Amino acid sequence: MASDTSKRSSYFLISPMALIFAVFLVIPLLTIVVVSFWDYDEYRILPDFILENYSYLLGSSVTWSIYLNTLKYAALTWVFTLLIGFTVAYFLAFHVRSLTWQIVLFMLCTIPFWTSNIIRMISWIPFLGRNGLLNSALINLGIVDQPLEFLLFSDFAVVLADVHLYTLFMVVPIFNSMMRIDRSLIEAARDAGASGFETLKSVIVPLSKPGIAIGSIFVITVVMGDFITVRLMSGGQSASVGLQISNEIGLLQYPAAAASAVVLLITVLLIVTALLRLVDIRKEL
Repeated sequence: MASDTSKRSSYFLISPMALIFAVFLVIPLLTIVVVSFWDYDEYRILPDFILENYSYLLGSSVTWSIYLNTLKYAALTWVFTLLIGFTVAYFLAFHVRSLTWQIVLFMLCTIPFWTSNIIRMISWIPFLGRNGLLNSALINLGIVDQPLEFLLFSDFAVVLADVHLYTLFMVVPIFNSMMRIDRSLIEAARDAGASGFETLKSVIVPLSKPGIAIGSIFVITVVMGDFITVRLMSGGQSASVGLQISNEIGLLQYPAAAASAVVLLITVLLIVTALLRLVDIRKEL
């Protein structure tokens, strides 16, 4: 009897969260999946069950090119955010001894998030432009003879903006992992004669893997679905899956956009699943 009462109490406690989860996540996702099988023409959306949206999407060489381009952005952004995020987190965790200074410096890392993503992206344009601050400085210093064209409206600009926008997503979980590392393990490694690099490789990096995995999931999932950065920083000269979906919505091709969204979701879930199989992030939860 007590067991039944306990079960009912458990169901009662989780029901509000389960309801919120269903209303704001499960039902919208199911709606997208259903719409992805509908038909459409220039004027109407026709409830139906067809596979043409997926066959056209997966059979197009343009689609594969766009996905490869999106994966390229995600991979490059992941590499640079990991290098920068790990370095910043390592400095805060092991070289800043004062908790007050750790908090102050960590808050400094969050300052860019006090403004809109779009404003932060736009701020790169006068800096990277043909007549921008960087090109002007390079010419005045005699390093280059003419402005560097690749700095703006290019893949370089897209990756730079993504790194600027999402590095903090890598810093926070890695810093959290490093703060949980028992400092006696590092002292033991040093007492055993390990160099700083060996301690980093054999102790700090393995124990930071859960944080690295969480940060990687954040960065990759956000970049894979991003379209504003690609649209603004590439000057319309490049494409991503998110931008393709945005364009299809703008053309009122909702079933095609839904099919693209489903394929993107599956792709991201496969990447996340691979990361979860490599690292047990439950240690961070």
